[in-house]
Amino acid sequence: MEQTDILTRLAVSLAIGLLVGLERGWQSRAEGDHRRAAGLRTFALTGLLGGVTGALAAQFGGLLIGLVFCAFSAVFAAFQWLESRLDQDVSATSCVAGMLVFLLGALAVSGELGPAVAAAVAMTLLLALREHLHRWVAMLSWIEIRAGLTLAAMSFLLLPVIPDRTIDPWGAVNPYRIWLLAILIAAISFAGYMAVRAFGERRGIMVMAAAGGLASSTATTLAFARLGKDRPDSARLLSAGILLAGVVMVLRVGVIAIGLQPALLAGLAPPLAAMAAVTACGAALLMRRARREARPVLAIDNPLAVGTALKLAGFIAVVMLAAAGLRQWLGDIGVLIVAAISGLADVDAVSISMARMGGGTLALDTAAQAILIAVAVNTVSKAVLAAWVGGPRLGLIVGAVSGLGIGAAGLAMALSRALLP
Repeated sequence: MEQTDILTRLAVSLAIGLLVGLERGWQSRAEGDHRRAAGLRTFALTGLLGGVTGALAAQFGGLLIGLVFCAFSAVFAAFQWLESRLDQDVSATSCVAGMLVFLLGALAVSGELGPAVAAAVAMTLLLALREHLHRWVAMLSWIEIRAGLTLAAMSFLLLPVIPDRTIDPWGAVNPYRIWLLAILIAAISFAGYMAVRAFGERRGIMVMAAAGGLASSTATTLAFARLGKDRPDSARLLSAGILLAGVVMVLRVGVIAIGLQPALLAGLAPPLAAMAAVTACGAALLMRRARREARPVLAIDNPLAVGTALKLAGFIAVVMLAAAGLRQWLGDIGVLIVAAISGLADVDAVSISMARMGGGTLALDTAAQAILIAVAVNTVSKAVLAAWVGGPRLGLIVGAVSGLGIGAAGLAMALSRALLP
């Protein structure tokens, strides 16, 4: 290793110590001199010590790093113990931080600079966010922690062992991709729940509707419709919430489908954008007219449910199998029939499966039509659900605006086909 390179790496080791020492020194700035085991200078010297040890290890072997690390850790821990006794404060954070600074300093000289710097920045960020992290943990409930652990297990324990190959005669169902999509749906649901919890009910029905639309616009419609049955004086406000959840659903379908198959942009973007725009305008108008209505109290449960995610994953597989089978039997018309039937219950399964098949075993135009049919059928079914559960007035408002949105989507699709070659 050249001298210039060694000096550069030693400077990085010193910078790592200075970065962590700056945070540690600022946290303990109120303490007097000689009452802290480690501050800015100590952590800077620790990083430099690790760098020098890493440089010497190139000549004397890697065992030197281990020996110096053990000696340093013993001395550093002893001083931290003395500080804890003096302040009556039991914490191992600074001790672990000092040990990590030493190792990162050694890594910066004897290994890769990038990982060493990235780890130092991440460590400093964790140290600086101590109060925020503690408040965040205190706010969590056990059901939220369990949901996060379940999502992590689905992603990092089960996904790697699932076979990444098709298992059906038509080559339509890949268990790995199906499970990955189930994880995606569960993650979106959990993110929507956390967003609602972070904003709180006082921020209004609209925030909850937008977050609920990320998780499930059908479930959100049912929740608002139940409130509408008990609070008919809030029909406009709740209708606006249902419509906004539908807008989020339309945008979500477009983002997912086009993200999976960018070639669907020309066929999906105009009608979905027109439908979202008209529905959003209707929701905004209802919101303005609902200013004098009473605001109902809305409770939203944790949307992350493993059973629901698994059922949806299975439903996606069934839709893909049915679409592949009916296409061989009836041609493209079979795919559209499956899309219409599936849209009664869920639109994600159709949009995901059609996007996966579009441009491959299925024509792009047919895939786009199937997604649009599913969105239209799902929108109509939610209006019927609103009328059935929430009463005729709620259903009439939602149905009228939804009908205008579907009409705008049909007009936009006709115009785009007429204008495009």
